[in-house]
Amino acid sequence: MVVGDQKGILLPDLSRYRSGLTRLRGLRCLHTHLIEEGLNEEDLTDLALLRLDLMGTIVMDERGIPRYYHLAHLLPVNENGCGWRVLKPISYGHLQIKFDQLISALEEEFQRVQKAHSIKENKDKAILIHVANSGEKTEPETSLTELSELANTAGVEIVDKVVQKRRYINPKFFIGKGKLAEVIIRALQSGANLLIFDHELNPSQANAIAKFTDLRVIDRTQLILDIFAQRAKSREGKIQVEMAQLKYVLPRLVKQDASMSRLAGGIGGRGPGETKLEIDRRRIKKRLHHLQKELKNIQAQRMQRRIKRRRMQLPIISIIGYTNAGKSTLLNTLTKSDILAENRLFATLDPTSRRLRFPSEKEAIITDTVGFIRNLPKELFDAFAATLEELYEAHLLIHLIDISNPCFPDHITSVEEILSQLQLAHIPTLRVFNKKDLVSEGYVKQQCKRYNAIAISALKSETLLPLLEEIEKILGKLAYSKVFRSAV
Repeated sequence: MVVGDQKGILLPDLSRYRSGLTRLRGLRCLHTHLIEEGLNEEDLTDLALLRLDLMGTIVMDERGIPRYYHLAHLLPVNENGCGWRVLKPISYGHLQIKFDQLISALEEEFQRVQKAHSIKENKDKAILIHVANSGEKTEPETSLTELSELANTAGVEIVDKVVQKRRYINPKFFIGKGKLAEVIIRALQSGANLLIFDHELNPSQANAIAKFTDLRVIDRTQLILDIFAQRAKSREGKIQVEMAQLKYVLPRLVKQDASMSRLAGGIGGRGPGETKLEIDRRRIKKRLHHLQKELKNIQAQRMQRRIKRRRMQLPIISIIGYTNAGKSTLLNTLTKSDILAENRLFATLDPTSRRLRFPSEKEAIITDTVGFIRNLPKELFDAFAATLEELYEAHLLIHLIDISNPCFPDHITSVEEILSQLQLAHIPTLRVFNKKDLVSEGYVKQQCKRYNAIAISALKSETLLPLLEEIEKILGKLAYSKVFRSAV
């Protein structure tokens, strides 16, 4: 029993009560309204947020005598765009609903819906969430499209997308409480077990959302980290991914109970030994130190390879660009290699170098690099700085751009901003539009003129001769052209 006042009722923490994707809470909330109104928006929001068996109110008249019951319950299947059903008012004393049977039937239907949504591959099923505000540069739909591509690359099945426009971010849930209730209902009805936010959540927000929804919650940074963990092949790549993950986790280690933690200090908090939290933090820092030492050894080996390249006196070309622009495909076609090239984000994490021969029989070293992405997480930016060291040796950067992507102007901006952050903007850069075969010839000419670029199709070697000629021309004009020698 909970006692409220004329303003409302504060419900206690219900996390210890049963819950699950196919189960309701096992609790019914019946309360009184002192004014003659049925269930209000707050009642229905609590019904969804708390996943209650039933939400009911007893409406009183001016003398305090009960008049009507107003009842509502969640729905396993969306009904006319609504996640709950509000029953018709029932006169006081005429309530004849067998609630045990009703709730049992609802849970059976929830279970049936979950089984219907389950698939053989046993993939995570996610709802993507974007909260838009007036200060954003990227349109919500564009941002969600990229998040969808990231989720698909990670092997996640997308079952729904939610966009909310807010002037201010909710400090507790990031998203509005009413919209979060809607998300819970959508998750119940679609079989989702994962929420992916198109933003970076702080630890308290992620914990609050997970606690209220009983769903796993990750943000955009975690999703990218997961993709990198799946795609890393070399020892160096795996080290960098693990370092990025540990740096992300370290500030998010929170004490479960301040009264039981020595970090709180004071009476009862002194004495020898460490709390589990302290041990976890110490282990992470120790592991990071070990990985940094190992990475330095690998960097030293890479430096030796770069010194050998300098002795060869060959110019170095690096292919850069937004993720999935076709960098690996271009390297394969130019050098007749078979590097992994897929139509997915971050197919390449580890830098790969090959020897490139021009029609004039001159040679150069050409390097493929990890793709860039907007709002690159700081953890990844720092961890992969070692990989991007290859760019500092480059004499020419080929900025490859997917002209078939309607967001390519934003991609150009993102890549150039990252180059500035890396202090690489001084290196000569050639803009190259890829996938010209996917758009009209007139559009290609217009964009090439606007961005001072040339256009190719990396899959078609016959389109690459103008690119090779332009590269050779640029290298010939640069001060180090004396090292641009014939291979024969």
